[in-house]
Amino acid sequence: MAKAFKYGLKGITGFLEPAERDLLRSLIDDVISMLQPEDRTGQDPLAALIGLDMDVAEPNDRAVRRLLPNVAKDDGAASLEFRQLTERSLRETKIGALRAAALDLDKDEIVLTPEGAKHWSMALNDVRLVLAERLDIRDEADAEHVHRMQDWSQAEDVESYLALVYNFTTWLQESLVQAMLQSMESHR
Repeated sequence: MAKAFKYGLKGITGFLEPAERDLLRSLIDDVISMLQPEDRTGQDPLAALIGLDMDVAEPNDRAVRRLLPNVAKDDGAASLEFRQLTERSLRETKIGALRAAALDLDKDEIVLTPEGAKHWSMALNDVRLVLAERLDIRDEADAEHVHRMQDWSQAEDVESYLALVYNFTTWLQESLVQAMLQSMESHR
């Protein structure tokens, strides 16, 4: 059974069972595959080098749109321009954090540096955003409905299983953020 992240002498540590690590690795891999930019032949190498993507468009998948939202709700042109300038680097940053977190899943005990904790926080947040979109969490009432699912033996369908996974990743992220806050307070 997972143990919450805690701040101590070794830094921020947590513990995950092999099945929990496999679950997180699978979720992380899924989010990475969602964020992988399409390979484009004939792309301007200089534009790619500096992160410009003039052929980018708003994602069709709602979960990817939640990870890469429009900058302005009512201004499609401004959102597109911002997306062209930033989406490639945002995708790369998110993928980097997800991969860094996945590397820590090789051992039962996870020991995080401050940079590792930042990567984990970003990775768990992105996993939770995707799960929240798949569960249609739109407001506090939806979140409360999902939070009520706490017993793994009651998971009868995909939605209840996803709700349990969402609750697990939420708990894990909350414990990580608390440990990060304790770490910051101890360094003051």
